[in-house]
Amino acid sequence: MSEPPAVDVAEARRRLDAGALLLDVREPDEWEAGHAPEAVWIPMGDLGARQDEVPGDQAVLVVCRSGARSARVTSSLLGAGYDATNLAGGMQAWAAAGLSVVTDAGTPGLVA
Repeated sequence: MSEPPAVDVAEARRRLDAGALLLDVREPDEWEAGHAPEAVWIPMGDLGARQDEVPGDQAVLVVCRSGARSARVTSSLLGAGYDATNLAGGMQAWAAAGLSVVTDAGTPGLVA
């Protein structure tokens, strides 16, 4: 299986600003430690049961910690007809680029 399409953080930020959805597929402890403020959180293991929460008429950027899990989710979403792209480097790249990482309380978070 070939790698799904992926973009770097700068392109991801541009796409988000243009209306794409950021789908975070990390585990609860990772999400709670810190996430992108605009992200929608559906853990990878829950996606099968909650896929209807992902809009089919909107570009979707999928993110995990490093980009490996989100690549698998991106492939699955593409197979289901979604306009999905992986965020290369995941939340590690997001945080390294200086983009906002917050907790649910709105305080500064970190990438676990």
